[in-house]
Amino acid sequence: MNLLSIKIEKPEDINFVLGQSHFIKTVEDIHEALVSTVPGIKFGLAFCEASGPCLIRSSGTDEAMIDLARKNAFAIAAGHSFILFLGEGFYPINVLNTLKHIPEVCEIYCATANPVDVVIADNGKGRAVLGVFDGEKPKGYETEEDVVWRKDFLRKIGYKA
Repeated sequence: MNLLSIKIEKPEDINFVLGQSHFIKTVEDIHEALVSTVPGIKFGLAFCEASGPCLIRSSGTDEAMIDLARKNAFAIAAGHSFILFLGEGFYPINVLNTLKHIPEVCEIYCATANPVDVVIADNGKGRAVLGVFDGEKPKGYETEEDVVWRKDFLRKIGYKA
């Protein structure tokens, strides 16, 4: 068995969700859930089928995001994994609960715009996602000034009143 680290390739400000599912209808169900939850959402989704023809299935509303999802799904190539890229101005916080309630979705590994490396185990026949490196490790403790910045930032972007 080999351990691999696969870097997610994406523009800096683009958010994505990496997860695991269990059924071929994942693509349709995630697509329907997203467009019902966030009208006008721009996204691309790719799902790595784990049996039968073992294809990378995809869908979305934005060709650039669909291409990004396909490229990264092919690099990860872990059975039943899915990767969802959200277009600029769309965020995981708006879709995570919806994704978690889709019957096929088993696991969410990460939801972020940070640089990510996916840790993969490859046994020669298949691949498994073991986890992710999401961003960087902490550099210290939050100060009073940092608390003020955090609270101001959340209000500035509309997540707190």
